[in-house]
Amino acid sequence: SPDEGWQVYTSAQAPDGKCLCTAVIPVQGTCSRDLRSHQLRQLMEKVQNISQSMEVLDLRTYRDLQYVRNTESLMKGLDSRLKVAAESQKSLNAKSFQELKDKMTELLPLLPVLDQYKSDTRLIVHLKEEVRNLSGNLLAIQEEMGAYDYEELQQRVLMLEARLHACMQKLGCGKLTGVSNPITIRASGSRFGSWMTDTMTPSADSRVWYMDGYYKGRRVLEFRTLNDFVTGQNFVQHLLPHPWAGTGHVVFNGSLYYNKYQSNIAVKYHFRSRSVLVQRSLAGAGYNNTFPYSWGGFSDIDFMVDENGLWAVYTTNQNAGNIVVSRVDPQTLEVLRSWDTGYPKRSAGESFMICGTLYVTNSHLAGAKIYFAYYTNTSSYEYTDIPFHNQYSHISMLDYNPRERVLYTWNNGHQVIYNVTLFHVIKTSGEL
Repeated sequence: SPDEGWQVYTSAQAPDGKCLCTAVIPVQGTCSRDLRSHQLRQLMEKVQNISQSMEVLDLRTYRDLQYVRNTESLMKGLDSRLKVAAESQKSLNAKSFQELKDKMTELLPLLPVLDQYKSDTRLIVHLKEEVRNLSGNLLAIQEEMGAYDYEELQQRVLMLEARLHACMQKLGCGKLTGVSNPITIRASGSRFGSWMTDTMTPSADSRVWYMDGYYKGRRVLEFRTLNDFVTGQNFVQHLLPHPWAGTGHVVFNGSLYYNKYQSNIAVKYHFRSRSVLVQRSLAGAGYNNTFPYSWGGFSDIDFMVDENGLWAVYTTNQNAGNIVVSRVDPQTLEVLRSWDTGYPKRSAGESFMICGTLYVTNSHLAGAKIYFAYYTNTSSYEYTDIPFHNQYSHISMLDYNPRERVLYTWNNGHQVIYNVTLFHVIKTSGEL
């Protein structure tokens, strides 16, 4: 459905004969149920209701038929007595008349049974009309869908969804082309803060971490599930040994990576052992609002995770305040490689990494767009124009989660997510 973001741009044959398709695919998209399938479900429910009504009718008819059979001898006896009375009215004495009245009284319960027969007859006529309509509708739908019954159609849809999911897993990285409307998960905390799920653990691990405020904080809340986070229940508290600065924290493989307050030191805190595993200075990185994003808030150093691993985004005096992107070893916090993007960090509202590309918003206020992209694989950049609805007008945290392929945002005391649309070139040698 186009509403879900599916857009097929082109399909062609490559010089080697392989099929080459280009499409924009919604990351979390799944096959929606076809309108015909929905109509089939409604028809099936109608058929079920009719079947139940027929069963009730059958039971009621059987019961009433037994009653009529039991009163058959009474009716025959009454008929013979009435014939005698009609032929010889003189023989109809008081005793005989009383006997006739008694027989008639015994037959009175038959009247409601006959009334029920009348009502059931009308119901049967109605059911016959329903069945006739259903038959016509089913024939029309079968012609459109190839005469599959609902269960077979459902199995085919599930199979296609499984194949789609497998295909999407193979797609890997892509170029950002769109961001969905915001989805507000919860409204809580102060104007500034951060929240996240683990960017690497299996999907069964749905814990949520919550860090209110942008400096001097040490209290991290760990919720068991997203639903617990929404309701504010079932959480444990971690008290960090060092306070944090900014909101650029990230959880990666069971550990929290954050900037130590009043320093350019990166800290790796392990949740299970409740201890700091390693800390290391980012050489030359500005801190204490030397090179923050445009909203300030000690946002000098921003940790991120994408499909390629752990990153740190910051700037130095040597880079004249332009954003530096560094690949960081998650075990040692050693900088593996750095890129100078040429984009002034104080002009950026926020930024995030997807597939080795840094995307920058031009503002943290209302009307923001994803305005700039820097590609680390080619050390090149371009200016972009991707609409980005800033619903609550003050973003102080924006991070991509590669496991879920969504953007997490703290927006003026609201915890918000966005789905992303990536552009892929799909090459296959056979059927998808």
